[in-house]
Amino acid sequence: MKPKSNPLQTDFCGLTLNSPIVLLSGCVGFGEEYTRIEGFSNRDVGAVVLKGTTDEPRLGNPPHRVYETPMGMLNAIGLQNPGVDKVVDDILPGLDFSETRFIANVCGSTVEDYAAVTKRFDESPIDAIEINISCPNIKEGGVSFGNDPDMSARVVEACRKNTAKPLIAKLSPNQTDIQENARRCIDAGADALAVINTVMGMAIDTESRTPVIGNVRGGLSGPAIKPIALLKVQQVYEVAGPRNIPIIGQGGIVSAEDALEFIIAGASTIGMGTALFYDPLVCTKINEGLVSYLSRHEMASISELVGSLKL
Repeated sequence: MKPKSNPLQTDFCGLTLNSPIVLLSGCVGFGEEYTRIEGFSNRDVGAVVLKGTTDEPRLGNPPHRVYETPMGMLNAIGLQNPGVDKVVDDILPGLDFSETRFIANVCGSTVEDYAAVTKRFDESPIDAIEINISCPNIKEGGVSFGNDPDMSARVVEACRKNTAKPLIAKLSPNQTDIQENARRCIDAGADALAVINTVMGMAIDTESRTPVIGNVRGGLSGPAIKPIALLKVQQVYEVAGPRNIPIIGQGGIVSAEDALEFIIAGASTIGMGTALFYDPLVCTKINEGLVSYLSRHEMASISELVGSLKL
């Protein structure tokens, strides 16, 4: 089969991406933090997910907010952001939408918050909207929306009513049945799923016998969670694959080999986060590894590999 001029070109919810690589929310600020790095090329990145955005500005959690762990990182930023109006009016106009695709990340404390922020982004040039349903629901005693299929579906349904843009539900691993949650989110109107968000964890300063993270607990990311994330992608693909719902596979990817595992398990695109902190140009290496693999296996497109796991 004759290879494409760009075998990594990926169709995602009707959007054409230069690469299956997606830069994850919170890891590159509002996009401009990454694109100004010397050596950056829009050919290396399919999409950039902007920092989590709420209806009103938020200062975030007290320090410490980030802590390095063996093979990973804990973070509890607390959704510090300037609010959706500032993002839409002042930040989005400064982004070069010809460089890559930009995806908003919507957060909230109530269903109404999610709906309002989604509606505001729907009126903007943003390419797609990701819903961070791992936020705590203040009306339900702080229970995470993402850990309850009913609440997850309510959030997706509310957001769906407020946008015609591609809608991505970001699923939490901190729940009993991720497949049921995936089904409910798809039924409520999600066009794609991001699998997974961080795994909850903590660290303790033994000298002071106090939590290292100011918020006590934080989200664990990096290579330490890769086996968990990989399994969740494979499980969600069993639900999403037959319905042609694409998955952003994420969680500990640092190499082309990691990326290949996620794609074979069912991810149409792969999310990069923690690895960017110590190797900002890792995307170039991963793309090169993916192209090499396709060439060795005589595949014309990365899409041929999606969900090709042999069970």
